[in-house]
Amino acid sequence: MTHSETHTLIWTGSYTADSGGHGAGIGAVSASADGTLTWRGTAAKADSPSFVAAHRQLPVVYAVGENAKTVQAYRRRGEFGLEAVGEPWVAGEAACHVTVDPQGKFLIVACWGDGQVLLYELTDDGGITRRLPAAPSSDPHRDDRPSRAHASLVLADGRIMTTDLGHDLLRVWNHVPGTGLVLDHEVVLPKNSGPRHLVQHSDGTVFVVSEYSIEVFAARAASASGKFELTGQGPATSDGAKDGDSAAEIALSADGRFAYVGVRGSNRVGVLEVTPSAEGSLLSPLGDFASGGDWPRHHLVRGGWLHVAHERSHDITTFRLDLRTGLPEGPLQRLVAGSPTALIVAS
Repeated sequence: MTHSETHTLIWTGSYTADSGGHGAGIGAVSASADGTLTWRGTAAKADSPSFVAAHRQLPVVYAVGENAKTVQAYRRRGEFGLEAVGEPWVAGEAACHVTVDPQGKFLIVACWGDGQVLLYELTDDGGITRRLPAAPSSDPHRDDRPSRAHASLVLADGRIMTTDLGHDLLRVWNHVPGTGLVLDHEVVLPKNSGPRHLVQHSDGTVFVVSEYSIEVFAARAASASGKFELTGQGPATSDGAKDGDSAAEIALSADGRFAYVGVRGSNRVGVLEVTPSAEGSLLSPLGDFASGGDWPRHHLVRGGWLHVAHERSHDITTFRLDLRTGLPEGPLQRLVAGSPTALIVAS
């Protein structure tokens, strides 16, 4: 039996010296069937690849260079290595998130520093071939605040949703080959909520975690118009937000019954139960637990395991999840990793 048959490979993003971090680039971690993580080394040296994404059909990985304002394609080399493909492409200020189209036609980069949303067309072998900027955002609350694009998600119907935590907006786009992203409509969230990351449930509901207000919003497309509307809003934790908190990642369990929200500052993960309804699923807090480190920047739900990347304590903690209740046990392991910022399963 080969290594790939007994282990899952996870790529890690990181902050490196150019951002005051302790990482060396994109890391490679293998996860065994018993949940144990093993550090396999630096897959590719890079400056602050704070978020990474894996092509679903090809052995290709993409990473933003947050301080360098770039996005770079990498090809798998050997079991745990990555090799840069071509030169890096220009992105925007504080490029902080990258998503790959499930069909492998394009990738999207969100830039926190200047609010840019950028689409890059891909070749059949996964290389980047064209850069197409999307229309800039304007503040719907008319307060002239800076735009802060933060994440993107390719929806089940093929449209793309992006978050702008500076303008409290969800923006829904259509992809037009050769043109890029064409705005379909926008959903305005309460002022100063700060929508950050998002995930779509199998019933079509999109759950959005807000960095500033520490909430989860539910949005669902109306059957007649296809336009997304807010269908729910509630706290991301059971015990409320603490001074200095900021929410980070949201992830769903494989069966869609539970959601997990990371909260930096008080260093917790909130467990929420998904409650189905005719208007779309809602989330109800079940309980909070200590994340096991400092500044839980990102986390990954993998079967019956939850792995939490801590940017400031330089580690990844692993919890066993009770698949019946959704609640965790642990941490069962702490893996040292320099300033980890993202955990992405290799395709």
